[in-house]
Amino acid sequence: MSYIIFVYFYLFLLLVAVSKCVFLIKREKNERYYCVLFNDEHHSYDHVIYSLQRALDCELAEAQLHTTAIDKEGRRAVKAGAYATCQEAKEDIKSHSENVSQHPLHVEVLHSEVMAHQKFALRLGSWMNKIMSYSSDFRQIFCQACLKEEPGSENPCLISRLMLWDAKLYKGARKILHELIFSSFFMEMDYKKLFAMEFVKYYKQLQKEYISDDHDRSISVTALSVQMFTVPTLARHLIEEQNVISVITETLLEVLPEYLDRNNKFNFQGYSQDKLGRVYAVICDLKYILISKPTIWTERLRMQFLEGFRSFLKILTCMQGMEEIRRQVGQHIEVDPDWEAAIAIQMQLKNILLMFQEWCACDEELLLVAYKECHKAVMRCSTSFISSSKTIVQFCGHILETKSYRVSEDLVSIHLPLSRTLAGLHVRLSRLGAVSRLHEFVPFEDFQVEVLVEYPLRCLVLVAQVVAEMWRRNGLSLISQVFYYQDVKCREEMYDKDIIMLQIGASLMDPNKFLLLVLQRYELADAFNKTISTKDQDLIKQYNTLIEEMLQVLIYIVGERYVPGVGNVTKEEVTMREIIHLLCIEPMPHSAIAKNLPENENNETGLENVINKVAIFKKPGVSGHGVYELKDESLKDFNMYFYHYSKTQHSKAEHMQKKRRKQENKDEALPPPPPPEFCPAFSKVVNLLNCDIMIYILRTIFERAIDTDSNLWTEGMLQMAFHILALGLLEEKQQLQKAPEEEVTFDFYHKASRLGSSAMNAQNIQMLLEKLKGIPQLEGQKDMITWILQMFDTVKRLREKSCLIIATTSGLESIKNDEITHDKEKAERKRKAEAARLHRQKIMAQMSALQKNFIETHKLMYDNTSEMPGKEDSIMEEESTPAVSDYSRIALGPKRGPTVTEKEVLTCILCQEEQEVKIENNAMVLSACVQKSTALTQHRGKPIELPGETLDPLFMDPDLAYGTYTGSCGHVMHAVCWQKYFEAVQLSSQQRIHVDLFDLESGEYLCPLCKSLCNTVIPIIPLQSQKINSENADALAQLLTLTRWIQTILARISGYNMKHSKGENPVIPVLFNQGMGDSTFEFHSILSFGVQSSIKYSNSIKEMVILFATTIYRIGLKVPPDETDPRVPMMTWSTCAFTIQAIENLLGDEGKPLFGALQNRQHNGLKALMQFAIAQRITCPQVLIQKHLIRLLSGLPLAQVEEDSEEARSASSFFAEVSQYANGCIGCDIPGWYLWVSLKNGITPYLRCAALFFHYLLGVTPPEELLTNSGEGEYTALCSYLSLPTNLFLLFQEYWDTIQPLLQRWCADSVLQSCLKQKSTVVRYPRKRNSLIELPDDYSCLLNQASHFRCPRSADDERKHPVLCLFCGAILCSQNICCQEIVNGEEVGACIFHALHCGAGVCIFLKIRECRVVLVEGKARGCAYPAPYLDEYGETDPGLKRGNPLHLSRERYRKLHLVWQQHCIIEEIARSQETNQMLFGFNWQLL
Repeated sequence: MSYIIFVYFYLFLLLVAVSKCVFLIKREKNERYYCVLFNDEHHSYDHVIYSLQRALDCELAEAQLHTTAIDKEGRRAVKAGAYATCQEAKEDIKSHSENVSQHPLHVEVLHSEVMAHQKFALRLGSWMNKIMSYSSDFRQIFCQACLKEEPGSENPCLISRLMLWDAKLYKGARKILHELIFSSFFMEMDYKKLFAMEFVKYYKQLQKEYISDDHDRSISVTALSVQMFTVPTLARHLIEEQNVISVITETLLEVLPEYLDRNNKFNFQGYSQDKLGRVYAVICDLKYILISKPTIWTERLRMQFLEGFRSFLKILTCMQGMEEIRRQVGQHIEVDPDWEAAIAIQMQLKNILLMFQEWCACDEELLLVAYKECHKAVMRCSTSFISSSKTIVQFCGHILETKSYRVSEDLVSIHLPLSRTLAGLHVRLSRLGAVSRLHEFVPFEDFQVEVLVEYPLRCLVLVAQVVAEMWRRNGLSLISQVFYYQDVKCREEMYDKDIIMLQIGASLMDPNKFLLLVLQRYELADAFNKTISTKDQDLIKQYNTLIEEMLQVLIYIVGERYVPGVGNVTKEEVTMREIIHLLCIEPMPHSAIAKNLPENENNETGLENVINKVAIFKKPGVSGHGVYELKDESLKDFNMYFYHYSKTQHSKAEHMQKKRRKQENKDEALPPPPPPEFCPAFSKVVNLLNCDIMIYILRTIFERAIDTDSNLWTEGMLQMAFHILALGLLEEKQQLQKAPEEEVTFDFYHKASRLGSSAMNAQNIQMLLEKLKGIPQLEGQKDMITWILQMFDTVKRLREKSCLIIATTSGLESIKNDEITHDKEKAERKRKAEAARLHRQKIMAQMSALQKNFIETHKLMYDNTSEMPGKEDSIMEEESTPAVSDYSRIALGPKRGPTVTEKEVLTCILCQEEQEVKIENNAMVLSACVQKSTALTQHRGKPIELPGETLDPLFMDPDLAYGTYTGSCGHVMHAVCWQKYFEAVQLSSQQRIHVDLFDLESGEYLCPLCKSLCNTVIPIIPLQSQKINSENADALAQLLTLTRWIQTILARISGYNMKHSKGENPVIPVLFNQGMGDSTFEFHSILSFGVQSSIKYSNSIKEMVILFATTIYRIGLKVPPDETDPRVPMMTWSTCAFTIQAIENLLGDEGKPLFGALQNRQHNGLKALMQFAIAQRITCPQVLIQKHLIRLLSGLPLAQVEEDSEEARSASSFFAEVSQYANGCIGCDIPGWYLWVSLKNGITPYLRCAALFFHYLLGVTPPEELLTNSGEGEYTALCSYLSLPTNLFLLFQEYWDTIQPLLQRWCADSVLQSCLKQKSTVVRYPRKRNSLIELPDDYSCLLNQASHFRCPRSADDERKHPVLCLFCGAILCSQNICCQEIVNGEEVGACIFHALHCGAGVCIFLKIRECRVVLVEGKARGCAYPAPYLDEYGETDPGLKRGNPLHLSRERYRKLHLVWQQHCIIEEIARSQETNQMLFGFNWQLL
């Protein structure tokens, strides 16, 4: 007992401490106080930070710290001191916050002891949570203490008081309270039931406080309802013992009175979206309580449920006929009324209405009583209509006395939940077979079916008049309501139920009177009485549209039977039919099908259970998604007038099915499929088809179509009339096949065959159809008319036979005979199709002959361009040159082959003028993009040791940590045109309202043609023909040996030093400096032999060369542009080298040949880049070029190295020599064949890059092996092209005396010794090809990984946004202030900061909890990209909304890898932003 008192005391202390009222004595003003700022949902982060900075005069970082803590914990003490100081801070914060928001921030001044008590209470709550997690005894004692009520006191128990104080607590205290409830009451089922009873007891008050609160539902005690109401046994107990359904519905009525008008109907004009959104939580609780249907009904459960149902009917009564509207005539409505709230309520109630109906259908007695109550409610809402004046309608000898009402003039509402609920209950009565007992509860004289039908009929007439544009002056609000009325989200409890109610009316009313009522409400009685004589085309169009809409509704009434209870069908058959009609429009992905199917209370559509019965799944390719295609056997179920088709879907489905039938050489008739049989309660609906007025309507339409002077008909109207005829004939045929002729009362055939009048020229419907068949304008309907006439004949034969079997047989024979009579028509169609096919073949043959002739005429051009598929026609016009022989396909040495020069005539994409590319002409340029890249790095994330101002780029780092890549889209412009275009872009950018997609200050623009992001242009410089005299070359080769060449180089270096150093240390390579100091050769040596004079380029080309070189320098080093900087030529060479290596790496990665698979853009870009590198040196001082070359010669490269081959023996011999000089750092037991294979593999990428370089530098045609494959023979072809021996060690053997001292000194170098002793990192060759990280096949593995992710900078357990870098595999905390960094004075998010180091600003991330790939570039640019994870239907699931299991698609991931390796990330981002421009886009900088 003392233990209970102990818990009781501390719980009471908890209550007192967290409340704002503590029992403290009066304090002095000079004691310590805190100015406490509380969290709310009205102010954003930025608003709070702004207010704190202004009020407290604090730094940004401090204000951010306060704001983060307030959002996390619910409050924060932002000022401490005397009372006056804190009060002043409070007023300042409030005043500043009012400047940016209508609501001031919630600030209070609290005494330090109050703060201390509250903090202690939270610690106590956390401690109790911990104790209860492992002590069940303590948990039970705690629950008992919390539920104990004080004897003789009216105060609620402790836990109820805590719940009632929930809305007054701040965020942190609420969390502790909710954790206490979870760890105690929800862990013990008995106490959970008691807690639920306390919760329901104070439910109304809790919900009212939540609705007036401003905190999210997730931190409100009302959110606990889902934990209790969804437990079936607990929900049933609450219904029986506490009538929870009535409590929830009464709560709804009590929180919505402000929206009731004088007629006691809801009217949500001027509603508060936030407040109404909180009301939806109450509706969700009703859904939770009804989600599990009871299997056993007790009398008390039945009674309490009915009471709750009656209470719910009160809500529906307030919604029945709410927000009535009247047609605007004369002038347009000034302001569109609010309509969203009413539709949103309908959406929220849709599943609840269905669940109420399903609960009622569980018990026959309950269903009948519920039907009676609902019927009473409908009648009470219809008193005004019942008491209104009457009018009489006469038609075809039939009279209807009905109430005076016109939809086009009187008030009408689209909201009729009571009527629709009654329709749903009636269908369930039919399904149970209990309609026969209905008169026991609702006497027939009180039923008044005309009243029940009235309001749904008005709603359908309203839709028809909106389609006829009679309500266009009522604005967009009505159009939006009509859209949702028929949309999949609402139609199940709106549009569908209205059709059912009309079917109920048709089954219970006289068919002629029912059609008279329909004609009267559609205001078409005059249109069919032939009293209209007008030439007003708008009025005629209006009448025609209304007739079409009315006929469509009549088709739905008699033809739509796929509702369990209306027709003899199952739910699976209903879903299959929906899917069939969706796939008749076009093949669809799984998500699109699911989106177009209605969901039940569990958000299920039933799609998976039936989809494979009617459709075949087609797997996706590298892009796109998998789609379902309809099986051929399911096509027979296609109904052109499917009632869930929109106008667009109807047209598309009709077109697709006619097109398919035409391709199969079938007629284009699309008759309705045989419908299922009506349930007994609805069996009389078919009498609509053969009643007098229906026959009259059909005859009138056909007569007007034949009458050339009549314009009150359309082809669409005729199609619908044909469809109704077909339905009537199919119905009669089905009945005749099932029963003897004398038992069939349905006589559509006889009535359709009856003459329209007794006049001499009177015609029946069959005669009219024969005439329609001969009208040329109705050629498209000829097949359908033929099908109907065949059906007339079939039914006639069935009528003439008395035996069912004989009738069936004769019917089949008649169909065969009819088919024979139309063989001629089919043969004619087939003949025409064959003629068209032959004509197409003839044209294709002519085109093929012309192509062959052109290829023969221009054979050389095709031979030379076959290696570059997809090359633009405007790029090259080649001159005829002799065929290149194999022996001349050598790029270097005395036997170098000839340069293949081309006459280039290019077309500018801007001015469309052609120009030949010459060095003396004005420049033409390629749009290009220069970017930093880490695609080839061997050391990801390696920091840049030196800033751009001091970095020396002459020697490229062997690990290729960073490089400068130049890519081009291949589109050509005049330099002048490009400059004008860029100036125009700059001018238009100044006038833009939205954020620019590119940085003009950095020279960025979009290619005018393909919209790729570019930031410079490459000048197009023609390849200059270079000839070599083989005799002089041989003489020079004999004279200039390797030793002589080294001596000559040293002489030139010495000469350079003497001329330019002026006392400085000579720039002589260390490897040459030893043992060769006596060399004093003349500076002008024999190397001058054969050197050609420098090329003279036009000024325009020089300008573009300087511009491009400066851009490379600026972007590559990230420094301001400076064309005089000596590093400009270095960066030019660097980007050439890196671009070549990147393209070679990509070709090798894809297994493609070196030259034969280059894309057009790669070919043109490389060619322009190489020629630019040649031309760039003329814009720099020659002294600078010489200085760089001398530094490049400061070291000599040395290559590293099958059984018993010459190469293996040479490798072993060479390796042994090198080992002697390496001081034992290299082992000597490595076999020669292994050395040779390693050398060959390691040097091949270098040789491939060299081949690319010299091909585009010199223009020598490469060997055939390099054009067609990248496997065997490639190494030999590379050596041949580069004039190297295949055994590279022969080079060392031939010049061993010269090479030996160089090797000795190189091996003794301290840097090399450090590498050999593994004291520093060694880059191994061939370099490792980079790829995106390995991802798990199952996406749930990534989700598990993310669930264990903890932000390294945050200690709380709040949900983070883990993001995976696909370059390195790092997981980052995205979009959180905790991980933001400062870069150049700007705040950037964790992802952007990581991208700067991992990918030189370009990176690919995967948002794990959203399954979205994000591409980023720089600080402020990015875009979403499809994730490589697909579900079993071949679709991505962004946001994980569908929740299907996801698996990695290797093809998609490979495509993403290629986007990176092809350096197309920037291009993807630019195109995405161009197509998805937004005024206020996503803040990528804080990602």
